[in-house]
Amino acid sequence: MDRIIFHIDVNNAFLSWTAIDLLKRGYKYDIRNSYAVIGGDEKARSGIVLAKSMPAKKLGIYTSETLYSARKKCKVLKVYQPNYKFYSEMSKKLFELLKNYSPDIEIASIDECYMDYGKVKNIYGDPIEFAYKLKKEIKDILGFTVNIGIANNKLCAKMASDFSKPDKVHTLFETEIKEKMYPLKIDDLFGIGKKTAPKFHSLGIHTIGDLANSNIEYLSKQFKNQALVYINMAKGIDNNPVISEESIPDSISNETTLNRDINNKLELYQYLLALSESVGIRIRKQKKYASVIAVILKDRYFKRRTHQKKLINPTNITSEIYEISKEVFDEMWECEPIRLIGIRLDGLMDNLYFQTSLFEDGNIRDEQEQIEAVIDDLKEKYGYKIIKKAGLIENKIRHKE
Repeated sequence: MDRIIFHIDVNNAFLSWTAIDLLKRGYKYDIRNSYAVIGGDEKARSGIVLAKSMPAKKLGIYTSETLYSARKKCKVLKVYQPNYKFYSEMSKKLFELLKNYSPDIEIASIDECYMDYGKVKNIYGDPIEFAYKLKKEIKDILGFTVNIGIANNKLCAKMASDFSKPDKVHTLFETEIKEKMYPLKIDDLFGIGKKTAPKFHSLGIHTIGDLANSNIEYLSKQFKNQALVYINMAKGIDNNPVISEESIPDSISNETTLNRDINNKLELYQYLLALSESVGIRIRKQKKYASVIAVILKDRYFKRRTHQKKLINPTNITSEIYEISKEVFDEMWECEPIRLIGIRLDGLMDNLYFQTSLFEDGNIRDEQEQIEAVIDDLKEKYGYKIIKKAGLIENKIRHKE
């Protein structure tokens, strides 16, 4: 069976959905055709543009700039407050419509998802023809447009949906990667963040093709084990499956919604430590080991991202879960304020297959597991507050000070 993945992305979601809401409430014009942005309190200069109309974009207004700055570019600019409750309703309607065609829908954020079309291709036929049909149905029923990227994996489907907007269908199959993807700037490669792109430019790597053809030994000096991951991404290699809520494999996870937006790395590390303890206790209780550790982040705008690392040696030790989750977090975090953070343990197994090296001692690892088991028993008998990691205690002291 051919692997065919759709990436479905709502065009200018917040502005489009606000326009639909206003029209339903009696507005006489569509703000998508006017000088309009979605933003916070205009009186606060810290308020930023969350979404902008096409006319506003043509005047140079961009997402994330301050409303104060946007006003300077357009004196008649109209600012509309975000309505997250309505956005959630529209998002739910979209995903429910898509589930009429396939149960294999992975929600990436409030306004985008992946669909495993390969599994239903025999029912609905040619993927490109179906994508146009689906795009039209969304527009006719829900009132907004989407871009659909079609590829043989999630990475390339995401790249394809971003090629040109709005209301488009694009393909990026394996045979098209060199032609369509290699000429793009390295900054455009999905998964390369604002912190990483300048590093590539400093090394003379300016396009995706440059990265795909890079020397692994040379890159490893700069990016260590992540070098091969980056090269594979540039080549359009991605074996990650579409994981729907209904089909999530055996896993253990815990997420926490923060009481405020946090962009302090050390503070976010403390939440990772607490989450590591939580999932660590649960996986040890099941007498299992995780071979994949994933970190989940959601920002203030409902954008949800997940990044994971496959382990050479599966683990159920809290300290190891914490250290690996920090590595994963550092790779994915772009210094944006975070509203939700989580850890998920995947690839659970009953037996531990431990590959030792000259620098590792299996006996020490056994002792760590025994210590963790004793601590778990104490917590179960006397309460989970009886023993805390030093990092958590230090964090409390710091807050009190």
